[in-house]
Amino acid sequence: MNNRRSPEQQPVPHRRTGEADAGHGPISRVASRVASGLVPGLVPGALAAVGTAAAVVAATAVAAVAETRAFVLHEVTVPVLAPGTLGDGREAFTILHISDLHMLAGQRAKQDWVAGLDALEPDLVVNTGDNLGEAEAVPGVLRALGPLLRRPGVFVFGSNDYYAPHPVNPVNYLLGKRNKPSDVELPWRGMRAAFVEHGWEDATHRRVDFATGGVKLAVGGVDDPHLDRDDYARLGGAPNVEADLAIGLSHSPEPRVLDEFAADGYQLTMSGHTHGGQLCLPGGRAIVTNCGIDRSRVAGLSRWSERMWLHVTNGLGTSKYVPFRTFCRPSATLVRVVERPA
Repeated sequence: MNNRRSPEQQPVPHRRTGEADAGHGPISRVASRVASGLVPGLVPGALAAVGTAAAVVAATAVAAVAETRAFVLHEVTVPVLAPGTLGDGREAFTILHISDLHMLAGQRAKQDWVAGLDALEPDLVVNTGDNLGEAEAVPGVLRALGPLLRRPGVFVFGSNDYYAPHPVNPVNYLLGKRNKPSDVELPWRGMRAAFVEHGWEDATHRRVDFATGGVKLAVGGVDDPHLDRDDYARLGGAPNVEADLAIGLSHSPEPRVLDEFAADGYQLTMSGHTHGGQLCLPGGRAIVTNCGIDRSRVAGLSRWSERMWLHVTNGLGTSKYVPFRTFCRPSATLVRVVERPA
């Protein structure tokens, strides 16, 4: 699998060099004229400074919007399988982790990129929710996932499968306050039916046992903990002890749920929701997680306990009311599950 190419996103056009040079670009000139009208008496030097600041802000905004279309495939390796599980010289059992599409009807580039991930030929597809950005987007989601729906898959839903997004106060994220969902229900039932009809398993408050790619799986999931819809007790205990790999699914990686998975012996848990921080500092350093985990675990692979790994994906979309990303490209992840050392 290491030598396979990931699908490539078409280059996003960049602003031509010098177009927003300090105080001389069209954005700067407009900003200066506006500032002159709002603040009479500003001297030319001050106007130039205002124009320069406006140009910087505008350029940053353009880059943040462009980053939402700069899709990337990550790859991680998790050594949890018992020695001898794979056999036949196989190096890994592969899981394609997709989450947080937040699909809008017209997002054809995203749909094409996701559909192209089928070329990776994953053994299993995991979808951890927030597929919808609006009610009209179900056909777009099915177009994006169409080729992958022909492969073995499991899923749980998030808040933006059930309820439409709505404008929220961004200060709430910084203060750690939870935003209430909207009252507008999304057509999640039809989308769920389409997933199930194609053969994907809904793991919401269920334990699902099946084999694929020569590996026996035990998968358990909960409904979105961010909405307090989780009821872990409904899983009915630990995963099947005969499984080679036990996977726990939760849209939001809330510690109370992760601790339950760990206590029951799950080896790998998979979540989305965080968007990797979405608006990050250079180096991908998250400012907030929008859930209970710490910022060091906001994206990627980490150990939650001695025996359980946690994978959180950046996700592939954003709310249409906050269509920006900084230092946090939208992504899917190919998780390579390998045998642990003998």
